[in-house]
Amino acid sequence: MSGGGPRRPVDTDLLPPHHRRRRAFTLVLLTLLVPGSAQLAVGHRGLGRVALRVWLTLAAAALLVVAGLLVSRTTVLGLLARGPVLGGIQVVLWGWAALWAVLFVDAWRLGRPRTLLAGVRRWLTGVTAALLVVTSGGLVYAANAVGTGRAALDAVFQGDTATGPIHGRYNILLLGADTGRNRVGTRPDSIQVASVDAKTGRTVTFGFARDTENINFRPGSVMQRLMPQGWNCGDECLLNALYTWAEDHRAEFPAGTTNPGVLATREAVEALSGLKIQYYVMIDLKGFQQMVDAMGGLDLNVVRRTPIGGGSSPILGWIEPGEQHLDGRHALWYARSRTGSTNYERMARQRCVITAMVQQLDPQTVLLRFRQIAGATSGVLQTDLPQSELPQFAELAMKARSHKITSVNFVPPLIKPWDYDPKVVTDTVASTIRSSGQAAGKAGGKATKATKSSTRTATARPSPAAKPSPAPSTSAAATPVDPKDAGGPPAQSDLASVCAAPRS
Repeated sequence: MSGGGPRRPVDTDLLPPHHRRRRAFTLVLLTLLVPGSAQLAVGHRGLGRVALRVWLTLAAAALLVVAGLLVSRTTVLGLLARGPVLGGIQVVLWGWAALWAVLFVDAWRLGRPRTLLAGVRRWLTGVTAALLVVTSGGLVYAANAVGTGRAALDAVFQGDTATGPIHGRYNILLLGADTGRNRVGTRPDSIQVASVDAKTGRTVTFGFARDTENINFRPGSVMQRLMPQGWNCGDECLLNALYTWAEDHRAEFPAGTTNPGVLATREAVEALSGLKIQYYVMIDLKGFQQMVDAMGGLDLNVVRRTPIGGGSSPILGWIEPGEQHLDGRHALWYARSRTGSTNYERMARQRCVITAMVQQLDPQTVLLRFRQIAGATSGVLQTDLPQSELPQFAELAMKARSHKITSVNFVPPLIKPWDYDPKVVTDTVASTIRSSGQAAGKAGGKATKATKSSTRTATARPSPAAKPSPAPSTSAAATPVDPKDAGGPPAQSDLASVCAAPRS
């Protein structure tokens, strides 16, 4: 007799004990391997058919996603990175978790535990509970992780305008913002541009000192209209102080400007570099601490002893030379410590921790610590990159990991940030990008000397010609620290002066 109702219960009392035991455990294991099959065999066939259809549908969907990733990874990731899609996935995971839990409990019931010996009954109950926790519990965890990721995406990636590559490249402004208690306003102390080849992911970075002066904006830009004479007022008009000025003069910006500080800094860096910047990413240094902790720490090979504290506060400790596993607090201090070093060495340390984070934030780390990382992201990042562009940039990020990054920092002796020829800066940017492209073409995908990290950063040696450091200022502009006054270590030429990649 067919139908969707429950089958007539098997009289398990007539079965030998070992048959009863085998039957009970088989029903539970069938629920693990093919959900719904236990109900089709001896239980409510309607429930079994529904569960089996849902399971087969989800399995087919998973296979389609895998096939799609093999055919067009960017398209599939673009779909999965959208908030509404993630919301739908979260609901499906919750629903399947609930249904699978019902199936396990029902399979345990169908095993007729009362007919089993006490020891066997305890084992059956324990195995069922363990499988329920692993399956349904794992699905609930996954659903919550998806929800956390969705919330992070919605909170961070709020841009609504996608911009294509310019001359085959994406130029992204990277800002490290410092909002310390003793500071007036937000100041992006770390200011870099990452210029990324849209096809290969090969990346060149350009760093600009926070105390760069004498900035003349491009004709037709918002800042050129607001400052036709440029940002030229000496030590009160430094690159990193422009952000605070713009926020304090928000009413003077065009209607609809959501972040005047970023706009002003972006146009200043565009004028300095000669590049058109499509997107920006701002990392809050205090939130950076949360991100490092979410990753489980950061591995660095510290070259020089670095103080924790100092300046107007006592030194509370040291980050010692050698291979170190830094938690968020120590990584943050390593990035922002000022005592006994120049601004330029500090820039190099900030690049060290960012580079280490990029290298260590691999797919395995993201997968294992997804909830922590996603939860920390909303307190760390701010960007105008739309969610729709995430898959393409994730693809570029993976490609970039296979290349060495060429870096140029516009600090002494390459230029003096307070007295420089703007053409030297723009020509250096153009020639570095051109050389990177030529090296990629000659290499044919193989690493060559030209594609290895060729950092042209340098800190200045004490020199009688160096600009004297002005008296401390109480304005929003940061007082430039002259290398000769820093009392720091001798000059070095690249990141090796402050850190090195830890041995694997």
